[in-house]
Amino acid sequence: MNHLTNLIASYIVKPKIELLDWIDINNLNWAKLSYNSNAIQLLEQNIDKIDFTYLSSNKNAIQLLEQNIDKINWSALSLNINAIHLLEQNIDKINWLHLSGNENAIHLLEQNIDKIDWIYLSCNPNAIHLLEKNIDKIYWSNLSCNPNAFHLLEKNIDKIDWNNLSKNPNAIYLLEQNMDKIYWPNLSSNPNMIHLLEQNIDKINWVWITENSNAIHLLEQNIDKLNINSWELMSYNPNIFELKKKQLKLDIHEQIQKINK
Repeated sequence: MNHLTNLIASYIVKPKIELLDWIDINNLNWAKLSYNSNAIQLLEQNIDKIDFTYLSSNKNAIQLLEQNIDKINWSALSLNINAIHLLEQNIDKINWLHLSGNENAIHLLEQNIDKIDWIYLSCNPNAIHLLEKNIDKIYWSNLSCNPNAFHLLEKNIDKIDWNNLSKNPNAIYLLEQNMDKIYWPNLSSNPNMIHLLEQNIDKINWVWITENSNAIHLLEQNIDKLNINSWELMSYNPNIFELKKKQLKLDIHEQIQKINK
C-alpha cells in the first residue's frame, strides 16, 4: 500500500523547475526563453511575455500551443519535432522548407518528395537514407553539421565545411585530427567538445558558448566574460534551469500525507 501511495503521490506532484541561482532573469531575453524547452513553467507563469513565434518551435510547449491555436506561427511550428499531429491536421499551413529539417517529419517528406528543400534536408539527422539516394542534391555545408552523416563526410573530406563541422557533436575524431581547421566560435557551442574548450579557454567565444548545454560550469566560472549578447543567447540553453529535487521530495511527502488521511 505504501508503495502504491508513493507512486500516486509522485504522479500527482508536478516537479518544480527553476533558474539556476546565479542567473538573473532580468539579463535574459523572453523571446529566446519562449524557445527554451525547460522554460515551460516560467512561461506559464508569464503568458504575457511569451513570444508565440519562438514558442511555436518549442518541443515542450505543445499544450500551450494547443490552448492558443490562433497564436501559432505555422512556419515556426513546421520545425517543431513534437507538433507532427498538428501539422498533419493542417497540411495547407506547413512550411515545407522548415519541415524538411524536422527530424520527425520523414514520413510526410517521403510522401511529398517534390516539396522537399534539400538544403534544409541536408541538416536532418533522420534523412540520411533520402540523402544517400540523392547524393547530387546534398548541400555539403549543411551536411557537415548533420550528426548522422559522419560516414558520408569521411568519404568526402574535400566537401566538408569545417566551420559547420565544428558544431557537429559527432565529429570529434575529425576535428581532433584537424585542429588547424576548427572554427572556435562554432566549437564553443558544441556540447561534445567541452574537453577541447577547457584546454583552450583563450579560444572560447563567450557569446556562442552560452548556448552550449554542457558548458554551464564554464559560464558560472566566467560570468565576467559575458555580455548582453551572451545573456540573450543563453536564454536558449535548457540547462540554465534545474529540477528542485529537495522541494520535490517535500511536495511528494506532503501529498502522501494527504492521501493517507
